[in-house]
Amino acid sequence: MKFDDFLHTINDFGRYQKLRYIFICLTYMLPPIMVYTWSFTAAKPSFRCKLFDNDTIFNNDIPSLINQSQPDETYCKTNMKISVGECQRCYRKVVSETGTTHIEPCKEFVFDRKYYQYTLVEEWLMVCDRTIFRSIVQNIFFFGYMVGSIFFGIFADKYGRRPIMSACILLMVVTGFICAFFPQKKAFGFWPSYIVYTISRFILACSTRGISVTGSIFAFEDIITELVGPKNKFLTAISVKYFFAIGQLFLVAFAYFIREWRRLSWTLSIFTIPFVFFHFVLPESARWMMSKRHYTKAEKLLRHIAKTNKRPFDEEAFNRMKNEQEKSTLCQSQQIGVLALFQTKIMFIISINLFFQWFVQNLVFYGISQSTGSWGFNPYLSFTISALVEILSCIAIHPLLNRVGRKLPYFIAALCFSIIALLIIPMQNSILKNKQRDRVLTFIWNVLLKFFASGSYNIIYIYANELFPTRIRNTGMGICSMVARIGAIVGTTSNDMLTRVWINLPTILYGILSLLAALSVLILPETLNKTLPQTIEDTEQMGLVCIRIRGVQRTLDMEEEQFNKKEYPNSNDIHALKSTCGRNRSRNGYENEKRNNHLIDEH
Repeated sequence: MKFDDFLHTINDFGRYQKLRYIFICLTYMLPPIMVYTWSFTAAKPSFRCKLFDNDTIFNNDIPSLINQSQPDETYCKTNMKISVGECQRCYRKVVSETGTTHIEPCKEFVFDRKYYQYTLVEEWLMVCDRTIFRSIVQNIFFFGYMVGSIFFGIFADKYGRRPIMSACILLMVVTGFICAFFPQKKAFGFWPSYIVYTISRFILACSTRGISVTGSIFAFEDIITELVGPKNKFLTAISVKYFFAIGQLFLVAFAYFIREWRRLSWTLSIFTIPFVFFHFVLPESARWMMSKRHYTKAEKLLRHIAKTNKRPFDEEAFNRMKNEQEKSTLCQSQQIGVLALFQTKIMFIISINLFFQWFVQNLVFYGISQSTGSWGFNPYLSFTISALVEILSCIAIHPLLNRVGRKLPYFIAALCFSIIALLIIPMQNSILKNKQRDRVLTFIWNVLLKFFASGSYNIIYIYANELFPTRIRNTGMGICSMVARIGAIVGTTSNDMLTRVWINLPTILYGILSLLAALSVLILPETLNKTLPQTIEDTEQMGLVCIRIRGVQRTLDMEEEQFNKKEYPNSNDIHALKSTCGRNRSRNGYENEKRNNHLIDEH
């Protein structure tokens, strides 16, 4: 008996699962809060050069003096490699004692306080040539995301999901307070404050990703999908993603009323404290305990679930499941490694293609999501609408995935994004003629970009899981996650650095890459109504659009035979093991097909 079959006997989505599911969904609000806090604590308000000692008001009554101090447009285009607007707010004309005029970079600035009272950008002057300091902090944050995926994933598999999630939440609270209180430029100077803050953000990112890892498909949804049965897995895995957007709504509510970066940081740290006590509410994964042969603990938990759901506990069925787990453990010794992703032509093309898709979608999604301050309206309103658009995008793709498929909706979303993004080239000259129309068109344009970016971003997670075969799915998805973090880093850097050359240059980059992603996905097979691939042979049988499969003859069986001869010299042991594993693979294939049929009937 398989775990899912046994879970059905004690109600696979009863009162126990529903209550824990709500708590898990609430923890999923924490990652977006930690990621996008930077959009407010390090927001870049409008600024200009400081002209004299008492010049502290951005919109003062001396426009003529400001215009006279700015380099003219001709000079900026001739001598600078940045946009005219960036040139005029980062440099100024200075008249020497001899009466000659020369251009020099500004050392002090005046910031607009219309939307932000005080940000880290103002405290550390991370503008103009110092913009790189702003990019580094967020890039290291996403690098911490990558490190957290690797290490906390390993720790979660070794020590369990529950203790690792609790440790990550506690670490998040501590580093959050360090980020709020330690950076003191006047007390410690710039470099000590900057270094400690950056390191703290790195650790914060590791712990944030650790929460996701003890819960998404590699792990965060591990608890969700391990608590519920096959019929409810798709619904619960999709529904939890809405809380990512809800977390953004909580963040913007705090940011709207608290517009000073330090008070906002420690307030959000206080907000995370109650999540520490989830340790006493969330259970360990029973499936994980079974995989680690902690049968006594697993039986105790499953008995508690049965009691809460008011179902009888079938001890005989539990023993059959335990015996099945023992057989599966023997078969796991034949798992293959990373090179299996590239050892055949079709698997190589699929793997490289999916890595590219993940890179592009994370670059596009985080690039667009972190640029709401440039949408042309109130940044708090823009961020709120961005979160709501993300929810609408999830609602729109939800029914399509089980009716149309994964590939076509993904292609349409990526293609529409690229078309809208590249429309800025012909639009650029016309929209400047009417300032009010410019703002409205820019806002609508950004909303559409976020809608399609969210759609393709969410689909690729599901699509990739259904293309990688079971034997190397964790390996493939792990590499995808690492590549995704690189995409997020590139997107963040593009927003900070390329906008200095032309404000729409990052969007052009996103549009071109999204177009390439849309075209390259066309060669991949559709996965709707198909059994999840168990082996590389199964994935190859799905084929590629550009390659017709007449017959797949692989050398993997020969490699396994050589492995078995080394590990099991007795021929009887080899045949017994292959027979057991073969039956398990067939059973898994049948159950996955039955699971897909359940999902189709439900949705």
